[in-house]
Amino acid sequence: MARIAYILLCHKDPVAIIRQAERLTAVGDYMSIHFDARANPVHFHQIHDALKDNPNVTFARRRIRCGWGEWSLVRATLYAVESAVAAFPRATHFYMLSGDCMAIKSAQYVHRFLDDNDADFIESVDYFENDWIKTGMKEERLIYRHYFNERTQKRRFYASFNLQRRFGLTRDIPADIQVQIGSQWWCLRRETIEAVLDFTQQRRDVMRFFRTTWIPDETFFQTIVRHLVPEAEIRNRTLTFLMFTDYGMPVNFYDDHYDLLLSQDYLFARKISPEANDLKRRLGQLYAAEQMDFQISNEGRKLFQFLTGRGRIGRRFATRFWETESTLGRNRALMIIICKKWHVAKRLLERIRQVTNVPAMEYLFNEEHTALPNLGGIQSTLEKRTRHRRSLTRMLFDYYETDQLIVCMDPGAIDLLQDFEGDRSITRMLEVQCEFSDAYLIGHAMRVGLAGEHTSAETLERLLPTIRNDITFESDRIQDAEFEHLDCMLEKAELEENVKALARFLSIPEDKARQIAEADYLFAD
Repeated sequence: MARIAYILLCHKDPVAIIRQAERLTAVGDYMSIHFDARANPVHFHQIHDALKDNPNVTFARRRIRCGWGEWSLVRATLYAVESAVAAFPRATHFYMLSGDCMAIKSAQYVHRFLDDNDADFIESVDYFENDWIKTGMKEERLIYRHYFNERTQKRRFYASFNLQRRFGLTRDIPADIQVQIGSQWWCLRRETIEAVLDFTQQRRDVMRFFRTTWIPDETFFQTIVRHLVPEAEIRNRTLTFLMFTDYGMPVNFYDDHYDLLLSQDYLFARKISPEANDLKRRLGQLYAAEQMDFQISNEGRKLFQFLTGRGRIGRRFATRFWETESTLGRNRALMIIICKKWHVAKRLLERIRQVTNVPAMEYLFNEEHTALPNLGGIQSTLEKRTRHRRSLTRMLFDYYETDQLIVCMDPGAIDLLQDFEGDRSITRMLEVQCEFSDAYLIGHAMRVGLAGEHTSAETLERLLPTIRNDITFESDRIQDAEFEHLDCMLEKAELEENVKALARFLSIPEDKARQIAEADYLFAD
């Protein structure tokens, strides 16, 4: 059975560290601790005195002062790893943790998972080919030497960097390694850890290189493991669940996140808030429990993005860049059916096709597989269709040799609606407002990844009002936009009201509009 040596880097909260060590070692696992030499020495002595008699706990053979983005973080990790390898010969896996991490599965589950997956778990992607780094330095992290900390010695950091750049003082990356990047929270097998330690002794050139790179804890182990271990034995992921805000800050988990954390396909989570006392208590009890049946839904990241994104919608201070040369044509009429229930809009579109001869497209800006003619490749991907939306639509007018065209759009596409409204052509819109049962909203949440098959009823209960309000918000934005030609069909409206709205939208007689609207299956789920 797997026996884990946890590698813990920490610098604060001695009581929490003591509890974490006692909790993780109580089931037979091990821990090697590096406590930052910058931190309060009283705290280190408190930890050492509390754990010194625990045979499953050891300490890094040397404590050093650590700084964010510095080589010192890697050096501290190596010291802790070396101590763990020497002290715990029965350890089969080495798992990197911080003081803010806690297990979100039971020890039995964790051990079984590692037994069933004979591989190294480390996120590592090609440094230059991947967009893992979103902003700031990229190549400069490697080809220049970084002797100062950007956070604590900003002036020296940039003075040194600018001097090297000015005089072209770059360096080569060691020829036989391909630099990788990824999360520093890894879980490696014993043979891999031993190979890494051997590598650090044999390849002093690589060690010198990484020692003066910037933020090497995101590249060192990621690169060396890929260099030493066959790709088939590496799982390109971390087993620690963590999320970041739009500002690049780690998301903290609180007492009401317990069910969400347990449903994620991970073994640990970071960061547990210091204030989340009930969450820490429940997770602490969980690790020692015999529970093996966890319902994995894995909706955490999409759910967080959805909920936080509701507050990110603001007004722009400048117009977007669209294709200035592209207009549909002054005498052409683009008719847009707006509906959140796509199947309802598609049924309505099919009825319109049966009664009129107007060419009609389904959700061409939302569905990759919408049937479209070959227009030279502009229709091949959703990205191209959206980026060249006016050109695409103009080509559809030309292809069908028509001055009228009907398309369907999701009500969330307010930018598309406003863009087409601003064209010199005639733009008419029909918003189809449907009723949404709780069952439908749950199905919708599962289809878009906000919930999974095993998402708890409590999570769904909290989520449903948010989804319902989001749908209402999208409809309100459409009404508030004051489009010149906007009509509405309502699921609960009288037939004659919908007939009049359809007649205005399609510019057809009411008897033809009635043939379309009277279909009793239009709004069925």
